[in-house]
Amino acid sequence: MSNRVEFDRRRFLQASGLVTLGGALAACGGGSGGGVPEPTQSAPAGTFVEPRSALSGALSILMWSHFVPAHDEWFDPWVREWGSRVGVDVTVDHISFSELPARTQAEIQAGQGHDLIMHLAPVPQYEPSMLDLTDVVTEAGNRHGTQLELCRKSSFNPTTGKFFAFTPFWVPDPGDYRKSLWTPTGLPDGPRTWDDLLRGGAEIKNSQNVQLGIGMSQEVDSNMAGRALLWSYGASIQDVNEQVVINSPETVAAVEFMSRLFRDAMTPEVFSWNAASNNQGLAAGQLSYILNSISAWRTSQETDPEVANDIFFTPALEGPADARAASHVMYNWIVPSHATNPDAAKELLLHYTANSELTAWHSKLYDFPAYPDLVPQLGDWLRADPYRARPADKLALLETATDWSTNIGHPGPANTAEGEVFATFVIPNMFARAARGDATPQQAVADAEAQIRPVFDKWRERGLIGTGGG
Repeated sequence: MSNRVEFDRRRFLQASGLVTLGGALAACGGGSGGGVPEPTQSAPAGTFVEPRSALSGALSILMWSHFVPAHDEWFDPWVREWGSRVGVDVTVDHISFSELPARTQAEIQAGQGHDLIMHLAPVPQYEPSMLDLTDVVTEAGNRHGTQLELCRKSSFNPTTGKFFAFTPFWVPDPGDYRKSLWTPTGLPDGPRTWDDLLRGGAEIKNSQNVQLGIGMSQEVDSNMAGRALLWSYGASIQDVNEQVVINSPETVAAVEFMSRLFRDAMTPEVFSWNAASNNQGLAAGQLSYILNSISAWRTSQETDPEVANDIFFTPALEGPADARAASHVMYNWIVPSHATNPDAAKELLLHYTANSELTAWHSKLYDFPAYPDLVPQLGDWLRADPYRARPADKLALLETATDWSTNIGHPGPANTAEGEVFATFVIPNMFARAARGDATPQQAVADAEAQIRPVFDKWRERGLIGTGGG
């Protein structure tokens, strides 16, 4: 494209290494390579939680390959050691997060597969094929106090009274921006409102030929970004009573804004991105701002410290009605009905939760606890990053992340219909159709409503959506 700055070879290789976020460049000697920063303090000791009953047999786990590889390097031997201690043979299979839905569905249809599966977003649509985990949530609450409301609403169906999943951790979704690009616009601390994003993003594109990175494609980050914009305008898919309210003046206004944002500050690449594209572009200097987690920045600390030092973060952008962001990741651990060792699966979840400080530490502060009292030092870590952020307090704004983050389905719960709408990318497709000029904003919203209402009707008829609340 004529208006796109070409990657130079070094930046392209560094960006491409973010696809797996595995630090391949450092291993191969590519890029400027900073190496893995040594932490400034020792890892927490952790604790052993005695199972409530004797365990035996095998336990198979299916989960993603974590965006921060250090987590998996810790988790796999740690969970196997737990298994050895309690008499359970534990195996862990890692796959790309994009493969998890199809793999889960295949195992459900086959009636066999893994005992414990981890997803990155609420999966209420699987509730009919999952065990109710109310006993796990109740026990965790008895031991550790109140679960964060956004985590509860991402795993509980108020209509059936069942926990279709257990959510011990979640991940904030701040804005990530390149300070060197935003400082000349008069916004060295990055945008604080959606209007700031439009004004500053357009100026950067016009003066520096670098676009914004708000996706409108069939991938998770586009799903999250679209919802954040809707909520900031006072729009939503459903209301608190789980009634469809997508077709509103507020939604039309949000779609009109996104269309202008695209025209003034982006290029058509955003319609065909995968979940790694915005990370790659930010690290390569091809994007001025994205909505994402801290994982790409963590990888840049290893592969290109100069880039890492230029990446900073913002809280949820303020719109006409609110400043609200979805979680970047909302872990949903599910136990399928076909699980052969559900007791071991549940005990592992309780043990894992009790060691929340280990998870936060080994994910390099990517994973946040659903039971905050379990990681009392999290605020200290965010204010003085033990993994050597420059400046050390770069992540301090995430201390207030629960104030500006919410669940999929807001202001209602993450119900089965919301899960299906999320999985079929209705919202990013709505924004994309208007931004491309395939439909007016009003028609794009009406067409989205026409897709969403039958989904809600279907699940309501099955008794899995009711009046909401809870």
